[in-house]
Amino acid sequence: MQIVLDETHDLIAAEKVDGTKVYDVAGEKMGTVKSVMINKRTGKVAHAILSIGGFLGMGEDYHTVPWEKLDYDTELGGYKLDVPEEQLKSAPTFSAEEVTALNDREFEHRVYHHFGTPPYFI
Repeated sequence: MQIVLDETHDLIAAEKVDGTKVYDVAGEKMGTVKSVMINKRTGKVAHAILSIGGFLGMGEDYHTVPWEKLDYDTELGGYKLDVPEEQLKSAPTFSAEEVTALNDREFEHRVYHHFGTPPYFI
């Protein structure tokens, strides 16, 4: 018997989500999922870190996006981001050198407020 560890009909391993393409509502590629952040205590996905722009890993901007703003599209084989491009561009970002933003609750509050969703930790 083979044990499926990466994907079933409705479930997917977090490591398989990393690198998945992200599209805008028109179906145009805008970036990739860099990482999925899971709450240690509840087990719920809090948000995704998206990598936008750059070339070969250089000059990328990272956007923290509430998980509920992403919808998996089977035809595209990736996630559609349910926000206008202008809203994403004006969202709080951080660079690879500023990864400490992920430990900043104020940063998280700004992100969730920007996208109009309640913070995952409430």
